[in-house]
Amino acid sequence: MAEVERAILARAPEHIIDPTLTRVGELLDVLGSPHRNVPVVHVAGTNGKTSTTRMIEGLLREFGLRTGRFTSPHLHSVRERIAFDGQPIDEQRFLDTYDDIAPYLELVDSRHEVSLSFFEVLTAMAFVAFADAPVDVAVVEVGLGGTWDATNVADAQVAVVTPVALDHERYLGHTIESIAGEKAGILKRGSYGVLAQQTVDAAEVLLRRSVEVDVIVAREGLEFGVLSRGLAVGGQLLTLRGLAGEYDEVFLPLHGAHQAHNAVVALAAVEAFLGGSHIERGRLDVDLVRAGFAGVTSPGRLEVVRRSPTVLLDAAHNPAGALATASAIDEDFDFTRLVGVVAVMADKDVRGILAPFEPLLAEVVVTEVVSPRAMPVDQLAAIAVELFGADRVEVSPRLDDALDTAIGLAEQEGQMGGAGVLVTGSVLTVAGARTLLGGAR
Repeated sequence: MAEVERAILARAPEHIIDPTLTRVGELLDVLGSPHRNVPVVHVAGTNGKTSTTRMIEGLLREFGLRTGRFTSPHLHSVRERIAFDGQPIDEQRFLDTYDDIAPYLELVDSRHEVSLSFFEVLTAMAFVAFADAPVDVAVVEVGLGGTWDATNVADAQVAVVTPVALDHERYLGHTIESIAGEKAGILKRGSYGVLAQQTVDAAEVLLRRSVEVDVIVAREGLEFGVLSRGLAVGGQLLTLRGLAGEYDEVFLPLHGAHQAHNAVVALAAVEAFLGGSHIERGRLDVDLVRAGFAGVTSPGRLEVVRRSPTVLLDAAHNPAGALATASAIDEDFDFTRLVGVVAVMADKDVRGILAPFEPLLAEVVVTEVVSPRAMPVDQLAAIAVELFGADRVEVSPRLDDALDTAIGLAEQEGQMGGAGVLVTGSVLTVAGARTLLGGAR
């Protein structure tokens, strides 16, 4: 397993893209076009993609379908990206799948100046594994963008676009319109579009694309939406209006209004995929919908991994994600003192990530993860001091020491206080903290 991981990781990383589908398309063609043998639900967007993908997959599984799920990035093991019926692909199947495609990688590489990337290889492996299983449906998350993302070799039956915001501007552009244009690439003739609530600029781009390719779209806030939500122990209780009717008393074991909106987008996508054969008395079986949502997990998204003090992990890595996380904490948790642990990538809008947390955090401990993309801790500290003031910023270059410092600061509140620690800033930050705190499984 380690040998295969090294071989895949030696290729160009997923955050560096060469905008073409030619290489991955050629690879899949010589492998028998497995991406055309399985119905696909395709999920793009800036924030909420992974949670929405997991919700769609969980609901479809509850309705008796055998599911494949492809998500990115992973927290601990690359095998997490390819899942069957909610569980990561096992080591032997992962190795067998790589062995199946390995002879063709060199062939395709030899035809192009740029070799297949890490993400292109994993995308091909996912489609091969799903076709071999076979699965009844593959729920596939876009890696980056949409139009030129390797996953866009598939023509989805249902194409979902979660909220669009500024991120990955080096590749997708510096405006909401340009980024939305890239995401809109997954809307293709023959698909059914499900659009989360968007800014006006993003909505105009997505709707223009739907007209150009003659795609029927359902829009959150018009054809479907969240009717009500209330706090519940361990999550929230929702009433959702889907495409086919209303669903009440839906327990979602995730925190934040953004997750409620992800849930209704997932519900609409499942209704669109299953169609009339599963709809009775104006809606899907509400008990199956409730069971599907009740079993949803989203590791690293406002995940509680420790109590006394409470430690929350959230992989917010852009301003829109940070704002959603901060709003959820403010609404769903009753902390009297919250300490942050933050490490970010240097290519991100760091001020935009930190700013939403300033009103919430009593102190922030800045640190650094092991990555060539990581922002040096001293540079991050300087930005944090600008926003928080020097008296609220601690510097701890190692993540393990940063966690100890933050927990110590939170414990100063005493056992009777509502103290907590929030670890955020990037997926790598959350993955490292999850391992150190015993949350990795």
